[in-house]
Amino acid sequence: MNRPNQIQKNQVEALLALNLVHQLGAQRIRLLLQHTEHPAEIFTMSHAELEAVDGIGPTIARTILEFEDWQKVDRLLEKTRKTRAEIINYYDERYPPLLREIYDPPILLWVKGDPDVLSVPGIAVVGTRRATSYGLNMAKQYSKKLVENGLAVVSGLAYGTDAAAHKATLEVGGKTIAVLGSGIDVIYPQKNAGLAAEIVENGGAVITELLPGTPPDAGNFPERNRIVSGLTLGTLVIESGLKGGSMITAQSALMQNREVFVIPHSLENTNGIGCNHLIKRAAGKLVQSVDDILEELPNYQKEMFPNEPETKKELQWQSLDLDDDSKAICSQLEDKPMHIDELSEAMDKPPHQLLAKLLELEMMGCVRQTAGKNFELRQPSF
Repeated sequence: MNRPNQIQKNQVEALLALNLVHQLGAQRIRLLLQHTEHPAEIFTMSHAELEAVDGIGPTIARTILEFEDWQKVDRLLEKTRKTRAEIINYYDERYPPLLREIYDPPILLWVKGDPDVLSVPGIAVVGTRRATSYGLNMAKQYSKKLVENGLAVVSGLAYGTDAAAHKATLEVGGKTIAVLGSGIDVIYPQKNAGLAAEIVENGGAVITELLPGTPPDAGNFPERNRIVSGLTLGTLVIESGLKGGSMITAQSALMQNREVFVIPHSLENTNGIGCNHLIKRAAGKLVQSVDDILEELPNYQKEMFPNEPETKKELQWQSLDLDDDSKAICSQLEDKPMHIDELSEAMDKPPHQLLAKLLELEMMGCVRQTAGKNFELRQPSF
């Protein structure tokens, strides 16, 4: 094929071709795109220009220049059409804004269903495939409560927790998104193909970053999980062991600076040991009601209820009869969260003395401790 003519290729075709270049990868594609106005221009760059880009050595530069498999690009586009899916690229205005913020967002997304649902504020609901009756019940209850509060539910279409979350969302007329670890034409597990179709029919979406025809190999799922967490305001871990996809998703959420919420479990339930581990490490917030989730989403609340009067709600500590030291602590925390050492210096009191008071205030629902012995006031429930 005559390389200069490739500039006429549209964005999706050019990005698909770049995805097919051996050893290139999404991160290098993003670096290359910083040097062009259109992805097709990458194929018209000289060898020297390509090598000048960080991460592009002589071997990859040569592979880009030698790429000629535009017929495979056409076949992938045809597969996409046959599946009744569409491709949204990173530069499309419909690309989900939260996903755009993560460190390694997908360059291309295959979407079957309503692309607009990808921009609806949502929570990821994840857990083990071997869920107990308690775990399944929690997945159903919390998914329905999230929907009642205007949130979408995002999960991975797997057996157990994922399927329960998707089904519960559909039961109450909510929007749900299933993120695949396979191509858009390879629904996995196959037994959930009917559920995937129901999600699409009811205004949700089934999505993937993987090329059509990609099988559900084990290595795909950790990468898939970063999309599950990246699409959302936070991740709710329903039931999980110490290892597995749910823990990877929680870790991804933390790395993406997203909230992690955790359902506590009985010590006798080995399926829930991962949840208790997250709580113990202060890597996730213990959830006892949906309000524990909603109070961490202040920006979402403003977007959902823009006409809510801007009246300042009374904080919990202001309505209680506290001693002078407790009042002073709360007053210090009104402006910003503080580390225990910072609070100790500001109040000229030893940390051990303040920690005892802070524990009392935490038990009364006035303050909460976050990771690293930082403390902040609890905001009034919405």
